[in-house]
Amino acid sequence: MTVVNQTQVEQEPASVTGVLKDKKVLITGGSRGIGRATVLAMAEAGADVSINYQTSASAAEDVCSQARHLGVFAKAYQANISHQEEAEAMVETILKDFGRIDILVNNAGITRDKSFIKMTKAMWDEVLGVNLTGPFNITHAVLPGMVEAGWGRIINIASIVGQTGNFGQANYAVTKGGLIAFTMTLAREVARKGVTVNAVAPGFIETDMTKDMPAVALEAVKATTPVGRLGRPEEVAAAIVFLASPLSSYITGQVLPVNGGLYM
Repeated sequence: MTVVNQTQVEQEPASVTGVLKDKKVLITGGSRGIGRATVLAMAEAGADVSINYQTSASAAEDVCSQARHLGVFAKAYQANISHQEEAEAMVETILKDFGRIDILVNNAGITRDKSFIKMTKAMWDEVLGVNLTGPFNITHAVLPGMVEAGWGRIINIASIVGQTGNFGQANYAVTKGGLIAFTMTLAREVARKGVTVNAVAPGFIETDMTKDMPAVALEAVKATTPVGRLGRPEEVAAAIVFLASPLSSYITGQVLPVNGGLYM
């Protein structure tokens, strides 16, 4: 009898090479964390990838270079997606360079944490601008092309915080809960136009956001997560690629949790 190494199974997911061949993808916030992992997963799946970033030009170009080594076309575009004019101008440029956008991943997000009573209006506005108005701006610019083509995939990156709330993150929780509501509403509107809209809700993932958490808090998260660890960006990216692929054609308006069982 063959003995399966469980650790090896977890670290080496089945290959998705070619499942998105010739598709054109836009990923916002693609220079680091979950966005970076998604760029590389999309490239491995055969998709050409446009990457939005706001400040990390060198990191965005680095991930583009890695994507190109996987045999796809990849290019980075700077824009503050909370500004409608910048978002629309960026999408227009991408459409000129790539011809179309088949798949949109609304991933860009920021945190400005503070207990609500100490939270400033500026902190509230900044998080809502990037995390919620940003996806509106980008989706509004991209969706007409998908509808015209009769095919599209929109994946919004929500969060477990949008489902459960979290101390000191009223602004962030509102945006992620709003993305979930946006996902379900838009899915109803465009389902018969060949466009599916879904969300991925990560739990606590090994990214820059969790690096800033106190060690005691991280240990508490691990202790209360059934699988007993933080997630990896690549595990979230795998879920995103699945929802972008033809394999998910009968799935829309759903929230796919990638949280190790922390919220069920």
